[in-house]
Amino acid sequence: MALFRKYLLAGLLVWLPLAITVWVLLWVLGLMDGIFGGVVGAAASVLPQAMGDALRELKNVRGLGVLTLVLLLLGTGVFAANIVGQWWLKQWDRVLHQVPIVKSIYSSVKQVSDTLFSSKGNAFREAVLVEYPRAGSWTIAFVTGTPAPEVAPLLGDGREHVSIYVPTTPNPTSGFFLMVPKHQLRPLAMSVDAALKHIISMGVVAPSTPAAAAAPSDPNPIG
Repeated sequence: MALFRKYLLAGLLVWLPLAITVWVLLWVLGLMDGIFGGVVGAAASVLPQAMGDALRELKNVRGLGVLTLVLLLLGTGVFAANIVGQWWLKQWDRVLHQVPIVKSIYSSVKQVSDTLFSSKGNAFREAVLVEYPRAGSWTIAFVTGTPAPEVAPLLGDGREHVSIYVPTTPNPTSGFFLMVPKHQLRPLAMSVDAALKHIISMGVVAPSTPAAAAAPSDPNPIG
């Protein structure tokens, strides 16, 4: 029975990641095809019957929704990269910032997305160690910037503070936002991607880069 269990677990470890990956991809594919099918159905309903019937046939093409989305994103990127596109996007932003309720949601999401995905941003550019949630207990966090000018003077002791994000495990999209003294952080040699893998796996997947210099016993923390 021990040998049977060993081989069964070994086979499970081989097939489980592949099965989950395929399941996620099929789910995304189905979602995109569903959205594409809805748009095609709405468009076909207002077109002449012959054109509408031809358009409805596109709903049966598997994967066309994902392809359409990719082409749409590429086209939008090309449009936004030139002067004319930037001018139109500014007008679009101006309109959305004037609509009640919509402006609150849109501006918040836009600020977060610009911070996370912009090449000029500093979010999630560095992984560090921080004592959390209590002294002697360490966790991996990501430096996201510096405290707001209104907040920084109220943090006490006059030392430089930084803003960090402490993700939860195994879902790193939820976590805690903290402002801590910079000297309390200890830099890690691992990349942000390696740190995320380490967190998501609950420490099972160790980064390949030696991190001896960043151990909690390091006598030379940054700051």
